[in-house]
Amino acid sequence: MKNVKERFLQYIAVDTTSDPYSETFPSTKSQLEFAASLEQELKDLGLADVSRDAYGYVFATVPSTIENYQGAVLGFIAHMDTSSAASGSHILPRTVENYDGGDIVLNQELDIVLSPSSFSNLAQYKGQTLIVTDGTTLLGGDDKAGLAEIVTAAEYLINHPEIKHGPIRVGFTPDEEIGQGTDHFDVEKFGADFAYTMDGGELGELEYENFNAASAFVDFTGVSIHPGSAKNKMVNAILLAMEFQSLLPPAQKPEHTEGREGFFHLDAMHGSVETASCEYIIRDHDLNLFAKKKELMENAAAYMNQKYGKGTVSLKIKDSYFNMKEKIEPHMHLIRNVLSVYEKLSIEPKISPIRGGTDGAQLSFKGLPCPNLGTGDHNCHGHFEFVCVESMEKSVEVILELARLYGQYQP
Repeated sequence: MKNVKERFLQYIAVDTTSDPYSETFPSTKSQLEFAASLEQELKDLGLADVSRDAYGYVFATVPSTIENYQGAVLGFIAHMDTSSAASGSHILPRTVENYDGGDIVLNQELDIVLSPSSFSNLAQYKGQTLIVTDGTTLLGGDDKAGLAEIVTAAEYLINHPEIKHGPIRVGFTPDEEIGQGTDHFDVEKFGADFAYTMDGGELGELEYENFNAASAFVDFTGVSIHPGSAKNKMVNAILLAMEFQSLLPPAQKPEHTEGREGFFHLDAMHGSVETASCEYIIRDHDLNLFAKKKELMENAAAYMNQKYGKGTVSLKIKDSYFNMKEKIEPHMHLIRNVLSVYEKLSIEPKISPIRGGTDGAQLSFKGLPCPNLGTGDHNCHGHFEFVCVESMEKSVEVILELARLYGQYQP
């Protein structure tokens, strides 16, 4: 049997970065290739009903060890892609044994240091084993830590039929990082009553609230004139974009918010004098405040069109996902059971709203209630990402205990 660390290192060696500008699904060919390797691995481990569809979704079953089982079917889900926010190619991981609590030099040549003075979450891992990057790429713990934990738990259950549990469905999805992870997820085919995404951060995280989310695309049309004769004629589209940004509340930026506070985030900006464009993401846990944020952007566009002329600003807002809390609350056994498992395994629970989204949010609205659990990954999407090996091992135990528990649960 492979341990979770070995499996994790194997998975992060494959570049599966998703591409937000691609017009294919999945967005990168490497995800399909990785999906094929996962499909083969699950078959080799002895899982049943292993399938991989044209979109790259991989499903499989750990068969029930309870004769004539009539209870709930539980699922575990993770995503295969990594974020394009930092390079996921040629990852060079390093294992730090018995971490001493001080600075970790990731790259001496480039003077890149992972320090507890900048990342206070490091302090709690003194004496444990960490996997870090060389400071030039992300690590890929989001979400290959979740993948490794699910497959390792599945292998353990296959090799220990004495553990009584119902059928356990596992599902691996592409393109989660670009908000498309559930676009072609077949909930009926997956066949679970309930599921958990293994896509969180610190061990003990339990999340069943997330942002309501939308994307906004704003195009600005200016008038280009030679600057030598531009007086009272030129309309600079770049300055229009800057003016639009100035109409949004300065305090409602990601860098000024926390907890349940929402924000407007200017994610990309391109332009010239004649045309410019901005891409925003809009987030809020409260649905009414979420609606007000979208309305504020619409009012800003209307104001500028009135000021500069019709068609100066074109705004398109597209909802991405919604807060799954309302879909989880009728099934609070999903939360109670995790808390009982955490207590059994001496894991401190950390219940908090997700300042982001997971596949589980969209799946919950598709009829598959799906909270999110921590995996042991930290500082994802960047060069200072690290995972704790002991946390990954403990996450495998969480999956095993939930499998046992739901073997006794009658929906």
